[in-house]
Amino acid sequence: MPTLVSRSIEHWRLLGMLAAILTGASAAAYGLAAGDSEGLRAVIRLTARTSLTLFLMAFVASALARLQPAAPTRWLRRNRRQLGLAFALSHGIHLVAIVLLARRDPLLFWQLTTLGNIVSGGLAYLFIAAMAATSFDRSAAWIGPRAWRLLHWTGTHYIWISFIVANGKRIPASGWYLVPVGLLGIALALRLAAKLRAGSRQAPA
Repeated sequence: MPTLVSRSIEHWRLLGMLAAILTGASAAAYGLAAGDSEGLRAVIRLTARTSLTLFLMAFVASALARLQPAAPTRWLRRNRRQLGLAFALSHGIHLVAIVLLARRDPLLFWQLTTLGNIVSGGLAYLFIAAMAATSFDRSAAWIGPRAWRLLHWTGTHYIWISFIVANGKRIPASGWYLVPVGLLGIALALRLAAKLRAGSRQAPA
């Protein structure tokens, strides 16, 4: 059974708490780095990590609940929508910091990115916006279950690929980027394992 604390931190209360944490942490990162371009880069680095964490939690929620039913995994599955919206908020802050950096220091901005990154990242943000907009009962019902499943399946896997590429290309500069790449690989393996288990249970004897 979920603990009293876990029951009280669920659904929209959880989203509100995560939003406050993300906003406060981003403001603190900006201030501690003395603001300006370095402060914006600190916010970008911070939200890259929080976005990945929240994405992974939402990405594996159903798979973990199916493979290992327990109070924590059921909690993840119940709050998958709010975790996904918190990811969208985190990546929204990430985008705002990137745009502000581009306006404040264009030379540095173009040293850190390419046109290809902007195009691929822009597509990821379109998916994030569309998925966030359809994470409510009324909007989900409006587009219909088939379109909803197609949008969210395609969007989550495109974002997964984006995280793999963004972290994988940095491995030559720092071996620490093997950690997020490894976590992303494990997350996909968990989803595949859960799908295979569900398929084996449905197969005729």
